[in-house]
Amino acid sequence: MSSITPRQKDIVSIARAAGKVTVEDLSARFDVSPQTIRKDLNDLCDQRLLSRVHGGAVVASGVENLAYEARRFIATAEKAAIGAATAQLIPHGASLFVNIGTTTEEVARALRDHEGLLVITNNLHVATALYPHPKIDVIVAGGPVRRSDGGVVGAAAVDLIGQFKVDFAVIGASAIDADGALLDFDYQEVRVSQAIIENARHVILVADSSKLSRSAPVRIGHVGAVHTLVTDHLPEGPLREQCETAGIRIVETGPQPEDER
Repeated sequence: MSSITPRQKDIVSIARAAGKVTVEDLSARFDVSPQTIRKDLNDLCDQRLLSRVHGGAVVASGVENLAYEARRFIATAEKAAIGAATAQLIPHGASLFVNIGTTTEEVARALRDHEGLLVITNNLHVATALYPHPKIDVIVAGGPVRRSDGGVVGAAAVDLIGQFKVDFAVIGASAIDADGALLDFDYQEVRVSQAIIENARHVILVADSSKLSRSAPVRIGHVGAVHTLVTDHLPEGPLREQCETAGIRIVETGPQPEDER
């Protein structure tokens, strides 16, 4: 980061620790104008160190994922709306997989009033949200637990998932490429996600629009394996065209720009 100013270096450090920075908070922290901070953020985005979001910026990482707690603070309202919309797609009495991710956890929270569900998950946070409810049965995949996010990964988790054929899979991804590739950071987690996709009759991908501007190194699969995409906004472009051509149902939970309605 030799070509950026000391303040910009500090901004990157704050973003990596917190997951997101806002113009308002940075302006107050550094005692400079919002216009100055916006210029800093634009410079950092030009160098692909940050990615702009409404009111601020997030880390633009293509190799290492953000810390789990930091990811919780990114697009929180969008994730909650995606979770609620996804829960409405799942009927009472269904069986489903739910994989690792802060967005899939929002889906789990929105499912707590459902009845007769069988939920198989490799996400301890999902299990914790659902197991107290007497009308929801929860099965947790076995294997090593990652301290970073409570995810269960490895061969044992893949083997357990392969024993089921469920009605729905609710999956997340760390990034979605313009060519339709679904991407993640951990190859062991990807193996579990692939098994989930293979053993579900209907695959629901949940992803807020910030995932469209990120990158990750490990391929889960292609959006063509998905039946429904639930997002806050999917802009016009190659990815939307692929979804429409493949007959993928697109559920958008956020307000759309006037020129895309």
